[in-house]
Amino acid sequence: MSPSLVLGIDPGTAVTGYGVVAFDGRIATLVECGVIRTTAKDPLPQRLLEIHEGVEEVLARHRPDTMSVEDVFYAKNVRTTIVLGHARGVILLAAQKAALTICEYPPAEIKKAITGTGAATKEQVQFMVARLLRLKSAPQPADAADGVAAALCACLLSSRPKLPELPAMRIPLSKLVK
Repeated sequence: MSPSLVLGIDPGTAVTGYGVVAFDGRIATLVECGVIRTTAKDPLPQRLLEIHEGVEEVLARHRPDTMSVEDVFYAKNVRTTIVLGHARGVILLAAQKAALTICEYPPAEIKKAITGTGAATKEQVQFMVARLLRLKSAPQPADAADGVAAALCACLLSSRPKLPELPAMRIPLSKLVK
């Protein structure tokens, strides 16, 4: 069985982190990671185009099977949340155009999959990304490590054994309440 490729994305309008991970069902290997940077003084539509084109370049270079994207977190500043949603939109558009399987995970779920706790710090996530991939140091910058973490989250959650679904038990209420 050939390894599947997962592209993980940490969306941002200034810096979008990404990581491509090969996964054979047991072992994950880092293929590439990096960031897509935009210029703060450029208008938002221009920045969104640059993010979209940057993601399309990574997709063309690696042809992944799956894209794992960090879901929107709700920032204190509503504008930040909305702008981040725009960035996610152009990223999801690129994935859909490439007919990828798309996985979306809240930041806490990614942290929990990688470190065991949804309240992990960025440094803890970076440390565990390096450990899980057997790297000498965490991918840099931190946004790239977050993209790799998103990819690893999809790998780890897809490889968990699925528990069989149990039949529903029907117990009359009269037996439960006396």
